[in-house]
Amino acid sequence: MTKALLRTTFAVGFASLAAPLAAQEVLRVPVTYDIGSFDPDNSFEVLGLGALNSVYEGLVEYAPGTTEIVGLLASDWTISDDGLTYTFDLADGVLFHDGTAMDADAVIGSLRRRQGKDMMLGYFLWNVVGMTSIDADTVSLKLGQPQPSLLDQLASPWGPKIISPAALLENAADDNARTWATENAVGTGPFLLQRFVRGEEYVLTRFDDYHGAAPFFDQIEIPVIPDTGQQILQLRSGDIDAVPTNYPWAQLAGLPPGIEVTAEDSMALILTFVKPGSVLDDPAIRDAVMTAVAPDTWINDAFAGYATPAQSLFQAAMLTPDVPVAFPTDMEAARAAIAAAGPVMLTLGYGVEETENVGRVAELLSAQLSAIGVPIEVIVLPAGALFELQDAMDTAPDLLVSRANPDSAHPENQASVFYQTGGVLNLMGASLPEADARASAAAAMTDVTARDAAFSQASQMWVQANLFIPLVDVQDVVVHAKGLTDLGLRPVFPPGNIDFGSVRWSE
Repeated sequence: MTKALLRTTFAVGFASLAAPLAAQEVLRVPVTYDIGSFDPDNSFEVLGLGALNSVYEGLVEYAPGTTEIVGLLASDWTISDDGLTYTFDLADGVLFHDGTAMDADAVIGSLRRRQGKDMMLGYFLWNVVGMTSIDADTVSLKLGQPQPSLLDQLASPWGPKIISPAALLENAADDNARTWATENAVGTGPFLLQRFVRGEEYVLTRFDDYHGAAPFFDQIEIPVIPDTGQQILQLRSGDIDAVPTNYPWAQLAGLPPGIEVTAEDSMALILTFVKPGSVLDDPAIRDAVMTAVAPDTWINDAFAGYATPAQSLFQAAMLTPDVPVAFPTDMEAARAAIAAAGPVMLTLGYGVEETENVGRVAELLSAQLSAIGVPIEVIVLPAGALFELQDAMDTAPDLLVSRANPDSAHPENQASVFYQTGGVLNLMGASLPEADARASAAAAMTDVTARDAAFSQASQMWVQANLFIPLVDVQDVVVHAKGLTDLGLRPVFPPGNIDFGSVRWSE
C-alpha cells in the first residue's frame, strides 16, 4: 500500500469514527409544515409543540409515557379542603433565558397574560378568579368553583407557560407582546429559540443555566420538509435523525438496517360521529353497521399492530371502562338485516386535514360496509369544513370519521369538548341530556375510581344512543436512527412530539 493510499484510508476511517460524536451534538427532526407561532398563550401548535415545550415550561407537567402529573416550575403544591385554593411552591434557582430570575410575580404575570381576552388559549384558566403572590417562592390560585381537572389543565402541553416578564414588558407594544412572541421566545426550558425562519427551519440551542438535568444535545435543528417520502429518504441517508409522524404503516415491519421504531400509548382516538336522524336510527340497521365496522376485522391492516380496538369513547390511556364497547360479529345476520331493510345507502366523510390515518380508516370502513350490502359514498371534506357541519346538517355525511385528541388527560376535557351538548368539537351536534348529566357529575368527583366509572357510564349511554362509535386507539409511532432513546413521548401530546430535553443517543 502506498503512503498516499494509507493516508487516504486513515482519513476516511477517522471521519467515520468521528461521525457519531458530531451526531451527539446536533439532533435533526423535521416538521411537515411551518410552526405557526411560538406564543404559548396564543397558538394551538401540533407538530411544533415539542419545540415550544422545550423552550417554555409550566408549573406542572405529565411524566413521560404516562398521565401522572409531576412538578416542573412548581416543586410542590397543596389543595385546600374546599377545593378552591391551589398553592404552589416554586422551584429554586430557576432563570429565564435572559438571565432574570423566575419568581411568583413572573408566574402571576404570565398567567394574567394567558387570561387576556385577546389570547386564544385563555380558556385554560376560565375558573381562576384570583392570584396571590404569598412570597417570592409561593403562588396561590383561587378558583370560582371546585375543579378537579385544574392540575390536568396546567399540565397540558397547551397549558399556561411562564414567560420572562422583562421580555414581555420590553416587547409589549400595543398587543400584549403577541407580535413579538410569534417568532421570539424567552422561557425557562432546556433550550433557547435561536432561529425562526418560516418555510425553512427552526433551531434551538442548549440553555447552559437550565435548572434541571442538562439536555444531551447542544442544538436541535427542525427543518421544514413537507413530503414524508423525502423525510424517509433523508432519514435513510443520515441527513435527519427521525421521521416523527406519518411513516407508512405498511413499511414498519421491514425497516432498513440502522432504523428503528419507538411507540408509546397516545390520546389519538379515532371514532365515528353519527348524523342525528340518519337511517342508523333503525336498530336493525345500526346493529348491521356496527357488525361491519368492528375494528377487530381491519385494525391490523390499517395500523400494522400499532393500534388497539377502542374500549369506550375515552382513550385507553385515559381510563379503563367497566364495560368495554361490544361489536356484533355475525356478518351473515348483518347482510340479512340490510337486505330486509331494502336499499340502504350511506355517506361517509372525513376531513382533508386527516387524510393520513383517518382517511385510511374511512376507506376500510367503506369496504366493510360494502361487504354487507351497503353502498358507500366517501366524501373528503375541505379544510375547516368539519367545524361547520352543525350549520349544514342537510349536506353532512351520515357517518363522520375523525380523531379526538383532548387538551389534557382528565376525562372531563374529552367529554365536554367532544360529546356533551354544545361541545365545541361535538361535530354533528349530538345531544343526550341524561349522559351530559352523568358526565357533569363525574367531572366534580375527586375519587378517580368513582370518576372513571361515571364517565364510563356516560360513554355507554352515548354509544347506545347511536351518537358516536369508538373505533381505535392509535399509538404514537416515531421512526428514527437506531440508538436514539429516551424520546419522552407523552400520551397527551399530539403524535411525534419528541422531548428534546430528554432524548439522547444510547451509550
